[in-house]
Amino acid sequence: MTGSTKSLPHRSTTAALITSALFTALIAVLAQVAVPLPFSPIPLTGQVVGVLLAAALLDRRSALLCVTAYLLLGAAGAPVFSMARGGFYILTGPSGGYLWGFIPAVFCVNLIIEKTRSESVAANAAAMLAALLIIYTSGLLQLNAIMGYTLIQGFLVGIAPFIPLDLLKVALAAWLSARVSRSLNNLY
Repeated sequence: MTGSTKSLPHRSTTAALITSALFTALIAVLAQVAVPLPFSPIPLTGQVVGVLLAAALLDRRSALLCVTAYLLLGAAGAPVFSMARGGFYILTGPSGGYLWGFIPAVFCVNLIIEKTRSESVAANAAAMLAALLIIYTSGLLQLNAIMGYTLIQGFLVGIAPFIPLDLLKVALAAWLSARVSRSLNNLY
């Protein structure tokens, strides 16, 4: 078992649901750390950190539950998406592909960490970089389809400006998840 909350003994269903709800709230709060870019329909946000932490620290079911709950809350109109927006139109708009990409990204991180059984920052970062590629791909496909961009235009507007900050987000999430995993293992 990895050094995550997956290894906590006797986690009840109630505890798993509460933990998932807390991570859903974390993602929603981090989504509000948002900066609109004048040249892109995609804002800079902090929610990816929450998604990556959930993927690394929760078991697969709980991680998928919290991300799905986040998307469903937003689709239902709760102001959980960036800049306190909500509504299904966000998921079908230019930034929706990035949000949809959270689901396979969480699965990817969780699977890689489970298979490597590593608590290292480097292993977590590698898994999270793979997830970031999934989010970028999903986002780029929908962005290009909605906006009519070519592949190059979509890359320049929807990926390139985000790479430096997203690499910092991955580093932060990898470091935090490794620290939390080790701390939890020391408790048990």
